[in-house]
Amino acid sequence: MTAVHESVLDAIGGTPLFRLARLGAGIAAPIYAKAEFLNIGGSVKDRAALSMVLAAERDGLLKPGGTIIEATSGNTGIGLAIVGRQRGYRVIAGVADKSAAEKSDILRAYGAEVVLAPTSVPFEDPRHLFHVVRRLAEEIPGAWLANQYDNLANPDAHVRTTGPEIWEQTGGRVTHFVAGVGTGGTITGTGGHLKEVSGGSVTVIGADPESSSYGGGDGSPWYVESIGHFLHPETVEDRWPEAYRSEVVDSFERIPDRESLLTARRLAREEGLLAGPSSGAAVAAALRVARGLGPDDLVVVLLPDSGRSYLSKLHSDTWMRAWGFLEEAETDGLRPLLDAAEPLVTVDADATVGDALELLRTAPGGVAPAVLPRPARPYGLAPAEVVGSVSRDALAAALADGAAKPGDPLGALVGPALPVVGVGQSPAEARAAVGEAREVVLVLVDGKVAGALAREALS
Repeated sequence: MTAVHESVLDAIGGTPLFRLARLGAGIAAPIYAKAEFLNIGGSVKDRAALSMVLAAERDGLLKPGGTIIEATSGNTGIGLAIVGRQRGYRVIAGVADKSAAEKSDILRAYGAEVVLAPTSVPFEDPRHLFHVVRRLAEEIPGAWLANQYDNLANPDAHVRTTGPEIWEQTGGRVTHFVAGVGTGGTITGTGGHLKEVSGGSVTVIGADPESSSYGGGDGSPWYVESIGHFLHPETVEDRWPEAYRSEVVDSFERIPDRESLLTARRLAREEGLLAGPSSGAAVAAALRVARGLGPDDLVVVLLPDSGRSYLSKLHSDTWMRAWGFLEEAETDGLRPLLDAAEPLVTVDADATVGDALELLRTAPGGVAPAVLPRPARPYGLAPAEVVGSVSRDALAAALADGAAKPGDPLGALVGPALPVVGVGQSPAEARAAVGEAREVVLVLVDGKVAGALAREALS
């Protein structure tokens, strides 16, 4: 019988499980996906949003005519917009500038006001998204900052709803639970409940971007939105969310971006589940885990949000090729040229003129990217770490006319950033990117700068 609700808020939760029969083919342990994108707002964050608003009302923090403010990658903001507007509040969402544009469009459609701010700056920087929303909360009378990262009503939503649903849907047979870790609320609440009702027998696995510091990475940038813990190299204090309890997570599967993105695309094309990139990371982790299990085990993996919010990114062949995540055999891509090129040369933006000139001796076209100083880059060089370019000819000219000395820092001699193409794009596209004014193009593989090609190599 079709359900009838008095409000859309009554439809939050109660999402189905789907067996991943095709992706899990040949694996003894069954894998079931918890389709959280079927929540009314399209993500698991609807649960936390409702829980946080109700708790704030109960505690007197949010009163009639008030304003809800939150920093979000999109999904929590959407949930708060739905709940908040339904209950008569103004909603302001501070959105990370790297989030998919569709999320901001959806927020505005629900009546929220959107403020874009960066997260790729040190936490102490006043421009950081968290500080932007805190200032708004202090300046607007009657404002309440949801603060999903430290709000314990976030994990509590999953203790009360998501965990019990999974236990009931599997008849208590679930043995392994896999989910991504963003604020940590979903995995803490759901995983904690499943451990409690099973007497500790359920194993909880975190799916984490390869470079995220949750799972042991250095916190350098990645491309899967809404999960992981980023650490800017200039951040002084690394704070983890209070909503996250690390003791709930038994182990992590660290998933490279390409594996996450391609798995999410397979979910849509093989299982009919149009989900986002963090769902791809979670399913990739679940497949790894399940391959080591037997038929008496049962894996539940949580799919946090819908792929409809990523049609311009993950589910776009053009975007995937441009960022180096998609290489097709029939496409005349840049891989052969990249394989034949000299190794990538980079110059720290704070290097001296003399040191830079020495490095540029082997750079294609005598030009190299100027990058943020970082002790090591085990996960590759992210485009966000490229702050400009350095030219051998420009440095030599500055030395010749006395404008610079070998021991001087590069400073104003750092030029504009170089054009960028993906390894899956064609030489013709790379030539167009270089244009008439530039000599070198950077090539991305899996979203990281893997090499540089001089103009003559593209002819």
